[in-house]
Amino acid sequence: MQGLSRWLFRPGGGSAPSATILIRLAVGGVFCASGLIKFLYANQGAGRFAKLGIPAAEFMANFVGVVEIAAGLLLAVGLATRLATIPLVIDMLVAIGTSKLPMLFGPGPEPVAAAPKVGLWAFAYQARLDSTMLLCCLFLFVVGAGAWSLDAWRAASVRGSRREDGDHGDEDLFEAVPAPPHGRWRSTRRYR
Repeated sequence: MQGLSRWLFRPGGGSAPSATILIRLAVGGVFCASGLIKFLYANQGAGRFAKLGIPAAEFMANFVGVVEIAAGLLLAVGLATRLATIPLVIDMLVAIGTSKLPMLFGPGPEPVAAAPKVGLWAFAYQARLDSTMLLCCLFLFVVGAGAWSLDAWRAASVRGSRREDGDHGDEDLFEAVPAPPHGRWRSTRRYR
């Protein structure tokens, strides 16, 4: 568990190439726009959520709008990238489940302009953006923000400060010091 939280919270560019910035900008931009639209147009915010049968539609539309804007901005600049993808993955799973999945079994809750209107191809057509955003968020969660990100900049500054302190590795936060002559172990606590 400690390894997972360390991986999730560590500031780092991950193993992603520099070109990951293109995915971050695209996904972050789409989520920011989607969040803003929920506030600018009632039929895309509370009205749409009510039509989908989501309880407390106005509150949930505003909440999702704020999450999409905040997490989208974090993705765009590459700050806390892995954490920012978690609410967006949940957002996309709920969006697919409430507005797209019903099309597999009959007419969905929203009108579909293009043929087909029901079935696998209707679902595939209507869910294409949601599915793409979901997969891009999962990609960013796995590989990290990439070299051109605030996460990578923070990781480099953390590594630089460790070197100034005489630390040259990723040892544990608490390192044991050899036992004194009386045989008791002590530890030096260095907080980073």
